[in-house]
Amino acid sequence: PATAKWAANKMGLGSFSVNDVSTNIQLGTWYLRHVFDGLDDNAVLATAAYNAGPGRARAWQSGDTLEGAIYAETIPFTETRDYVQKVMANAVHYSGHLGSARLRLKDRMGWIPGR
Repeated sequence: PATAKWAANKMGLGSFSVNDVSTNIQLGTWYLRHVFDGLDDNAVLATAAYNAGPGRARAWQSGDTLEGAIYAETIPFTETRDYVQKVMANAVHYSGHLGSARLRLKDRMGWIPGR
């Protein structure tokens, strides 16, 4: 709720209901774009940030560059670790069904730059 309220304020929405599907999608997509842009367009970091917050996603970065899969495995929150793994696996699956080039999961997850 606090993130939705913050995003709604940034978007200029007055009153809103997160239970309204259209509004919920609008808030969620705006916030995902916000964290994606703020994390150098890195999908793995943005996915972790969407679930646990951008500060945590950055804090979990190593001092060295890591493969995205290794970064995901080292996320200390089970919920966020599982979320990142499922979102990235689903991205591989659905990209193939939607006619995009089907990347291997390892390639889709790419590399996470060091702090």
